[in-house]
Amino acid sequence: MKVGVLALQGAFARHCEVLTALGAAPMEVRTPVDLEAVDAMVMPGGESTTMSMLLDSSGLRTPLAGRMADGLPVLGTCAGMILLAVRVTDGRPDQRSFAAIDIDVRRNGYGRQVDSFEDEFPVAGLDGPFHGVFIRAPVVERVGPTVEVLARVDTIPVLCREGSVLVSSFHPEMSGDGRIHERFLDLAFSV
Repeated sequence: MKVGVLALQGAFARHCEVLTALGAAPMEVRTPVDLEAVDAMVMPGGESTTMSMLLDSSGLRTPLAGRMADGLPVLGTCAGMILLAVRVTDGRPDQRSFAAIDIDVRRNGYGRQVDSFEDEFPVAGLDGPFHGVFIRAPVVERVGPTVEVLARVDTIPVLCREGSVLVSSFHPEMSGDGRIHERFLDLAFSV
């Protein structure tokens, strides 16, 4: 299975490293032609407004939306979560999301860069806690009725799934633990 990693901006190289270590075949996606060759997609962390603009200028927004509507499995981390949410409560007026998972998020919901943190928390279906790295992370403010919350920090959802879409407000690629990516690959193979 070829797993595309959106490589317009952000932490895409780290995702490729984790996927390779798990035996997947990652492919950096920068153009619509690249997108045609993949069976699943990772949308990494980065700066969500910049990524939104680059999706338009690269010509990827429409074909990616179409592939997701057809069931393309997608993992969105941090900025990727923001781009996949139904609603971004503090987004810029020109920022567009894919509305691929029924959640509302607040960009930088935990605060500025100096408020970034790490935490350990249980994840449904994983043995042992997961070490999450939260960098200017989004906060999930609303979860739709068909969304499964897989992990929380305090009472706030930080890992959610709906259908073939898995999103995290943290950076699993920075944890040294491939279990979230492995879970995504299992989800992608089962679709």
